[in-house]
Amino acid sequence: MITAMGANRYARMFRLGVWALLLILGAVLAFAATGEDRQRTALLLDIDGAIGPATSDYVVRGLKQARDEGAELVILRMDTPGGLDTAMREMIKEILSSPVPVATYVAPAGSRAASAGTYILYASHIAAMAPATNLGSATPVAIGGMPGMPDEQPPRDDRSRDRDDKETRDKEAEADDAAEERPAEPRRGTSPMERKVLEDAVAYIKGLAERHGRNAEWAEQAVREAVNLTYSEALALNVIDVVAESVEDLLKQIHGRTVKMDVGTRVLNTENLQVIQVEPDWRSRLLSVITNPNIAYILMMVGIYGIIFELANPGNIFPGVVGAICLVLALYAFQVLPINYAGLALIILGVVLMIAEAFVPSFGILGFGGIAAFVVGSIILMDEATLNISIPLIGGTALVSAAFFIWVLSRLVRIRRRKVETGQEELIGMEGTALEEFSANRGRVWLHSESWSAESALPVSKGDAVRVIGMKGLQLKVEPITEHTETHKGAAT
Repeated sequence: MITAMGANRYARMFRLGVWALLLILGAVLAFAATGEDRQRTALLLDIDGAIGPATSDYVVRGLKQARDEGAELVILRMDTPGGLDTAMREMIKEILSSPVPVATYVAPAGSRAASAGTYILYASHIAAMAPATNLGSATPVAIGGMPGMPDEQPPRDDRSRDRDDKETRDKEAEADDAAEERPAEPRRGTSPMERKVLEDAVAYIKGLAERHGRNAEWAEQAVREAVNLTYSEALALNVIDVVAESVEDLLKQIHGRTVKMDVGTRVLNTENLQVIQVEPDWRSRLLSVITNPNIAYILMMVGIYGIIFELANPGNIFPGVVGAICLVLALYAFQVLPINYAGLALIILGVVLMIAEAFVPSFGILGFGGIAAFVVGSIILMDEATLNISIPLIGGTALVSAAFFIWVLSRLVRIRRRKVETGQEELIGMEGTALEEFSANRGRVWLHSESWSAESALPVSKGDAVRVIGMKGLQLKVEPITEHTETHKGAAT
């Protein structure tokens, strides 16, 4: 009986152990499946607008996050007119060295990947576009001139040719026809600096094209001649890999593709990926705001005037604190923006000249010269065409500065014309009463609720009204007020 009961107990314990083992095994499998699902993700980053330091910071951080989280893919959804060369190259370096494949997707419809966007598209492991999008115009615009414009030809000197000679005219016509039939020479630049920058950009984008097996010939044309392509033309010319209607369509089309990574190749597994959109963090948002050229410009002006007001009114503290913070933020923004330091120097010179107008009687020359320097400096402050300061903002700031210094000038003129109300000059012309009869032309007078020692060239009796005509130390020079002096004063007036 005991043996049977022991056997049953062991049987129950065995069954319980089996169930416990199955539960543990199920939990482990569920956890593994959950972990696998968590890794099967694609991070989506949006690039919208001009590419600058904030965009570069956002993309670099997104690629680092994808690497840390073990994401399968990073999608850069892009719509940009271009941007800074330095920011673009920093992003491309991170894309090329990323262990996570990067798919750049020009979307939504109506978007573009112009200038710097074309380089990023060529650098990505997958280049894709949505319908009704375009790319191109990759000429570096900072080197001067209009992209794709031929060099101007010197005007012909009609007087040096004999237009009456029919044979000469025929030869010229034949030469013109032959020139039109010859293929146009590729753009090489009109100056050593332009050629240097242009050839560097050509070599850079051709290297990116060769890395991923894309059309290097068209890439060179996009840089030299600023040509553009639609999404369908880009696909036909092997500039891009995919035309996709949406992100889901993109993931479906690139599944199973082999891409070249920094080390070796990789087969993309984009089936059933969970797309997670990565928003810019507070640091990227702050950087995006203060590196806006217009915001940086306003911060600089607030900083300069805040410091000026603090120096003019020591102890106020508030203008100085606000001005110092704004000035530091502006200087940080200028550090990462393509600043023309000649423009910055002109702005500072203009502000100094406008302030100097309040202290130096230059009849407006310093003030208007300061405004001119301020406006010219503001216009040439930024070297990049896509990051220029708004002309209305420059004009408004210049008008405010001009109004300020004109107001200061008018206040100084009114103060200069106002009658003196304190000090020695105030006493000249004031009227008082003789406290005694003057002896030896000297006596005392009551003036300004005070008793003063005075002298007069004319006799003065006690109680006579007198007028101050001068002062030597604490001795007043007076004259009695009589009908004769009043008449003389009126005649002189």
